[in-house]
Amino acid sequence: MASDILSVSVVFLAAAVVAVPIAQRLGLGSVLGYLLAGIAIGPWGLRLIDDVDAILHFAEFGVVLLLFLIGLELNRKSCGRCASRFWAWGAVRY
Repeated sequence: MASDILSVSVVFLAAAVVAVPIAQRLGLGSVLGYLLAGIAIGPWGLRLIDDVDAILHFAEFGVVLLLFLIGLELNRKSCGRCASRFWAWGAVRY
């Protein structure tokens, strides 16, 4: 099990290391490079990773890291200014 997770991690990292610089040289964003790498190595591309559950676990971990980074960049004062609008919108929607 551990070697499987390690091999999947290595494939993901290798694909990202190759695809992102290529996408940036073509004038595309790094996120598009990650998406193209995922398509290329996934079940619809080269089939380097067939286990969809492994892809799902890595995707969920990526979302958690993304939300953590967004939380680090939020400014408390700017969120406080928007709080009244959020509460009002929530009350209207409820």
